[in-house]
Amino acid sequence: MSVSISSSFVEKQVIGPEDGVEQIQVLPAVEDKYGGVVVELKGDQTLDSEVYSSSLRFSMSQWKQKGKKGVWIKLPKQLSNLVDVTVKEGFRYHHAEPDYLMLVHWIPETVDPLPPNASHRVGIGAFVVSSKREVLVVQEANGFFRDTGVWKLPTGVVDEGEDIFAAAVREVKEETGIETEFVEMLAFRHSHKAFFRKSDLFFICMLKPHSFEIQKQDLEIAAAQVKFLLDEKIHHRIYDKT
Repeated sequence: MSVSISSSFVEKQVIGPEDGVEQIQVLPAVEDKYGGVVVELKGDQTLDSEVYSSSLRFSMSQWKQKGKKGVWIKLPKQLSNLVDVTVKEGFRYHHAEPDYLMLVHWIPETVDPLPPNASHRVGIGAFVVSSKREVLVVQEANGFFRDTGVWKLPTGVVDEGEDIFAAAVREVKEETGIETEFVEMLAFRHSHKAFFRKSDLFFICMLKPHSFEIQKQDLEIAAAQVKFLLDEKIHHRIYDKT
């Protein structure tokens, strides 16, 4: 066996069953800022699980020799055939997105300090008040309050990279067709084990409507209307700001 190092990869030559030589390359990786490496395989690649397994074992030995710590492997969904092989080499699931699965392994024989997956989901409730002291409320077509007759504030989940106030404005537009503007944050609450073991942060945003021409979204909303008279003091608090 011989090991050679080039500018792009490390290669191991072993005796093969046919032509006598089989080349095993270190998986393509970039170093992170914490002494680890990140492997990001491409979805347009075709990798045999046995070839990949050999490359992964060889790569791990090379990274261990170099003192690397955390190893992250990003597998696109097109390479789902490699998940089992990766897990059998000691990797664990870290998180998943619609187009990939991230697996991770801590090389040193110490406590694994790698950061866990995101621990929280962020939701919003929209408190929309008209100039006539009316509050926008909805009835859900799905979910916990379906067919209960309960009227509630429009709610939703903040998208990745989205600001909380922007999410509140967006959710009201999506559910009721009403354009609004953000006024202020009223309150928030923190709960745990709310969604697949994740904790939940929920923010109530006060919004001012540009109109109250409701065009409800039939998929999520059974009914929407302006309802209930708001206390005069709270109403002045909203409209005195503008």
